[in-house]
Amino acid sequence: MRTTTLPCLAACLFAWAYAPAILAAEPRDAPEFTETAPAAWINSPPLHLAGLRGKVVLIDVWTFECWNCYRSFPWLKSVEARFGPEGLVVVGVHSPEFDRERDPASVAAKVHEFGLDHPVMIDKDMRYWKALGNRFWPAFYLIDRQGRIRERFVGETHSGEPQAQRIEAAIAGLLAEGGAAS
Repeated sequence: MRTTTLPCLAACLFAWAYAPAILAAEPRDAPEFTETAPAAWINSPPLHLAGLRGKVVLIDVWTFECWNCYRSFPWLKSVEARFGPEGLVVVGVHSPEFDRERDPASVAAKVHEFGLDHPVMIDKDMRYWKALGNRFWPAFYLIDRQGRIRERFVGETHSGEPQAQRIEAAIAGLLAEGGAAS
């Protein structure tokens, strides 16, 4: 048993260390937001990707009982403050892991508790999660000005750490590309 544990541990460490490279893929169109009812959105009326064309969008897929998710919020808020004036839009997507996380009032209370000011879509049936092909909390999807997913990152993220630096560099790169959708 001990001989199989070491290769498994090595594979897990490799996947963790190179997760951003593994998760990078060819750009693909971002799926349209699956919730259109005003009650499914917090801090915003329902958003549509067409209305965000010309902006760089960072989607944060999270759930309120995930400590990796809420421990990433200080970094996420700093990114929003730093890059928002340059054209970055942060959109939260609350995709629940547990049934108790499906209650919109509970989600709204947690958004308020965590001090999130950006739009948050309540994905209580996990349709957007599935449309993204997502499997992780938290997951960050970076969408370019033309509405294509250009990068995907997973895991708890803190200012100054390598993952944060990679995401911030990717955001800066997309913002530098400039130009609105044609």
